[in-house]
Amino acid sequence: MKAGYVLLDGCGDRPVPGLNFVTPLQGAYTPNLDRIASRSKLGTVTSVGRGIAPESDIAVFSMLGYSFGAGYPGRGVVEAVGSGMEMKDGYLALRANLASARGDVIVDRRAGRDLTQDEAERLAKDIGRVSLAGAEFEFRATVSYRGVLVVRAGRPLSATITNTDPAYSRVGGFGAAKETKGTDRVAKSVPETRDAGAVRAAGLVNEFTAKAARALQKSEVNAERVEAGKLPANCVLLRDAGDHVPVLPPFEEKYGRRGTALVEMPAEVGIAKLLGMSMVPIKDRHDLREKASLFASAAREGGLVYVHIKGPDEFGHDGDARGKKRCIEEIDRDFFSAAGKIEGLRLGVSCDHSTPCTTKMHSDDPFPLLVTSEKGDGRRFTEADAKRGSLGHMMGRDVLGAVLAP
Repeated sequence: MKAGYVLLDGCGDRPVPGLNFVTPLQGAYTPNLDRIASRSKLGTVTSVGRGIAPESDIAVFSMLGYSFGAGYPGRGVVEAVGSGMEMKDGYLALRANLASARGDVIVDRRAGRDLTQDEAERLAKDIGRVSLAGAEFEFRATVSYRGVLVVRAGRPLSATITNTDPAYSRVGGFGAAKETKGTDRVAKSVPETRDAGAVRAAGLVNEFTAKAARALQKSEVNAERVEAGKLPANCVLLRDAGDHVPVLPPFEEKYGRRGTALVEMPAEVGIAKLLGMSMVPIKDRHDLREKASLFASAAREGGLVYVHIKGPDEFGHDGDARGKKRCIEEIDRDFFSAAGKIEGLRLGVSCDHSTPCTTKMHSDDPFPLLVTSEKGDGRRFTEADAKRGSLGHMMGRDVLGAVLAP
């Protein structure tokens, strides 16, 4: 059986006043998704757990059928692996945001979301000139304002420390979004245990944060940005520490079929690598027509092809409901127009989490799922239609099994 699995990042939402009290999915013109949904069974999904607003890494792991009790490696490790950085047990890896601050008050966690890749890499070089007492580090700019920090010390470091990014807390080793006040400050990292490795790790994170901020204040890049009327990227926010590389059951061993991933962001690339999935290189992550063509080619070879489409989440974080609606329409026009016509393909479409425009953050809101079937529910791929679907409500860890079920 040929199978495809498409996750629309952060696509789930709530009714928005600016869209006449419907969600972006409900308001979007999606004739191709509608055709697919009309011959599909629908349901709703909670990716990680009720009351948990998950980050994308743990949400994607869950949607691929992998759940963790204890021992989650942390998003820092996942993105370090996805970025091709050296990561060993006892190293400390953290996800980073190049952000804007006045003093220690955070102005924008994403430095205006207009940081170019060239600017980010130049800033990373400025940060790389910093030295830490008794430790070494690598800081890598990955995509725009996003980055990864890996710290190596003489003795093993422990990830049982708190974030400096106040927008996320640690829940069982993984990150969960929390409400911010708009006047939040860069937090101090604190050890969560008395373990010497945790105490040392928290100290190094705080030392790095202070020294990186001083280096960024002097950066030529930021002088240019301020002169151009843009926010400076003058601080680094760190979260989701990890201290070990997990050993996980390979995707093919778990599902008895080859897994191919069409992914390009560090978190999703890292997950694919950790699960032993093959990957298809994508030249331009914004080119959905190329992604649809690559999806079709990979699907014809059999196994399961997993595609992650990032766009809707970014508009949700910006609170831009009309932009999110347009983004969904572009995905429908440029991706599903082709992906929905592959003969003999079992297709599952869902999200990794919801990112409501009214809250501008991830939430635990259930989101829609469709699985193509000979006897479909005859509805659209929307939150409201999915609630009435025959699949009912599912947890993320069970979804892919349902997609692949005979």
